[in-house]
Amino acid sequence: MTIIYNARIVDENTDKKGAVIIDGKKIKRVVYGTFKSAESVLKAANLGKPKNAAGAGRNSSLSKSSGMTEIDAHGLVLAPAFIDMHAHFRYPGQTQKEDLDSALKAAAAGGFGTLVLMPNTNPVVSSKDEALKVDQEAAERKMSRVFQSVSLTKGFDGATTVHLEGLDKKTTPVISEDGREVASSAVMLDAMKIAAKKKIVVSCHCEDPALAALAKTYRTRALELMAKYKIPAWGAIDKKVLAAVPKTALDKIVQNIKEANSLLELAEDAATERNILLAQKADCHIHLCHVSTIKSVMAARRAKAEEKNYKNGFKITFEITPHHLALEGTAVPKIFAFVNPPLRTANDRAALLAALKDGTADCIATDHAPHTMEDKAAGAPGFTGLETAYAVCNTVLCKQEKLSEQKLMALMSARPARILGLKKGLVAAGYDADLVLLDPDKKWRVDSSRFYSKGKATPLDGKTLAGRVVATFVAGRKIFGER
Repeated sequence: MTIIYNARIVDENTDKKGAVIIDGKKIKRVVYGTFKSAESVLKAANLGKPKNAAGAGRNSSLSKSSGMTEIDAHGLVLAPAFIDMHAHFRYPGQTQKEDLDSALKAAAAGGFGTLVLMPNTNPVVSSKDEALKVDQEAAERKMSRVFQSVSLTKGFDGATTVHLEGLDKKTTPVISEDGREVASSAVMLDAMKIAAKKKIVVSCHCEDPALAALAKTYRTRALELMAKYKIPAWGAIDKKVLAAVPKTALDKIVQNIKEANSLLELAEDAATERNILLAQKADCHIHLCHVSTIKSVMAARRAKAEEKNYKNGFKITFEITPHHLALEGTAVPKIFAFVNPPLRTANDRAALLAALKDGTADCIATDHAPHTMEDKAAGAPGFTGLETAYAVCNTVLCKQEKLSEQKLMALMSARPARILGLKKGLVAAGYDADLVLLDPDKKWRVDSSRFYSKGKATPLDGKTLAGRVVATFVAGRKIFGER
């Protein structure tokens, strides 16, 4: 048994002082009030007096004689561990970018107890057995739980969906072609129909392939010049390096990136509309990945209003990433931060913030996408995000935009738990004891060299954020404690 006391308990429904009693892998009881010892918690809960309990303190260890652990939270926030609907662990096959050990350590440090992994690995994860193998290897490490998603088409061939018939939503709740889009609407419709039959969520990377290919030609031109002048492709650049770039070259780089980003905006909006229409036809639950534009938010909002007209299962949910809610990509240096979808305009960002505030957006997902520095310099899209996600969201949404911490916990825990059908995401009796201890006021400077993740590229490097993960618990077991 573990007792965490002297805490401020915050979840979707609660913001009160209290204590949590953990029995095995579950939360046994939540007791509200001010408690300065485990004994007072047990007395309030009518569970009797602990015998030979371990001494109180944030770092107290398990008592061998009683099996009792006491943890004094010292007034910090105790919240449900975060749930990430969208992460890339690069396993199997790309361990130079990330491996299970580095990714799981990064997840724990970021406060994540559960993660859905994308299938764009090497080889592509395209079967139940392949997915379960990754799940099992992660489980053996006794860290965060993962659900390995399976590709919509076999091996990303864009045509074959028969492998989806063997899936079970309990082990594979999400399927996705993330990293690319299924070009054929007929194939996508077929995949959605199979998913609808099995009650599996289709996670959509909404990006028209032809428009994305056209955008790549402009990105390539920009990257050639960026390489010539040693401009990194993750949005952080030394002022001396930038000062040495001729204005004509800088203008060409910016012009090409803007043209690429404009095409990728159209690519997202067109594919979003298409996928909504296909999901309505298939009576399928779709989850839109990394929504980033005004028009895509509007399309999702309209579709949500139409859900009541589809009685057999059509549902739409969508995520917003920390980097899209925090950053804009229209000016130097953030315009150099290559990610798909790109960092957008101030108006797009305002629409994302509004969707998070009014509840239209369902959750925050990291799209953790680690790369080697060499690959990133060559233009590989994406950033490392697990270890900064909470701090970014707390800084921007809670500190700057005045969103309540309860709503942030809904976006990072409760709502993704409901999408996945998990008994997680709340600090409540009977729920899994996946918890995170947070210091929301702690300011710290991002130093990517200290990340557990192998991926060190982030446009946030050097930025001061507010909010620190102090400890993470999964199934009642502490898997991370602040260094």
